[in-house]
Amino acid sequence: MEKYILNEKGQAMPSKVIPVTPAAFGPRAGTEITWLGGAGILLNVRGTTILIDPLLTGFDMPVLFDCPLKPEDVPHLNAVLVTHIDNDHFSRETCLALRDVCRSFHSTAYVAEEMRAAGIPGEGHGIGETFAVGGVRVTLTPAKHNWQNGIPEFAYRTWPEEDYCGFRFETPDGSVWLPGDSRLLESHLHMDAPDVILFDFSDNMWHIGLEDAVKLADAYPQARLVLIHWGTVDAPDMTPFNANPADLYARIVNPGRIRPLWPGEALAL
Repeated sequence: MEKYILNEKGQAMPSKVIPVTPAAFGPRAGTEITWLGGAGILLNVRGTTILIDPLLTGFDMPVLFDCPLKPEDVPHLNAVLVTHIDNDHFSRETCLALRDVCRSFHSTAYVAEEMRAAGIPGEGHGIGETFAVGGVRVTLTPAKHNWQNGIPEFAYRTWPEEDYCGFRFETPDGSVWLPGDSRLLESHLHMDAPDVILFDFSDNMWHIGLEDAVKLADAYPQARLVLIHWGTVDAPDMTPFNANPADLYARIVNPGRIRPLWPGEALAL
């Protein structure tokens, strides 16, 4: 079966959804990466479980499919990690629903303050800081996504770049890097090569943009590319949500490393 289809509005979207059950949080011999739709990821690193930018409930825009994971099906979590404040990444309703089964919540210093204000025990970190979740080393990487500064409605404060981040994960089975929502930065091209990139290729000025996505992919020609931030939100006129995997295959080195997963599908690292 093809991994994605075009709907009647011309949006690329996954061709099916696989429900995520409590078994996905159990012990593993290795590391598994599960795309949840949008920017959401479940990492299971030999039984250490981490949700990244989970949006399991309470989104305020129409979606093309229901999230494959329900909050009530999460039996336990070592951590929830959030890259930035936008509500398709920081879902207060989701985090509150997970509060009783999750050991820790992590983000940038600003987002952690907002977590605590909402009753979520957030821990804040600086760009470049490393912390541990079980046997996983997590480092915040820089991102540039402070679009709010240019829109009067949202410019009620100054939004510094350090309010936004990506995450790099060092696991016993290899490295996984999520750049986060970001324009391409020069530093993104000069990291230790990751084994997997959680790859946003949205052609939008406050995301990486398609041309820079190709540049980033080719900077790490052996990294597998798990495609995220596409095919989920029913907003055909909004470029952040309308990347098409077909645009990548003819453009990058080693196109066989592209992994357009179904929501709920796990990839072994």
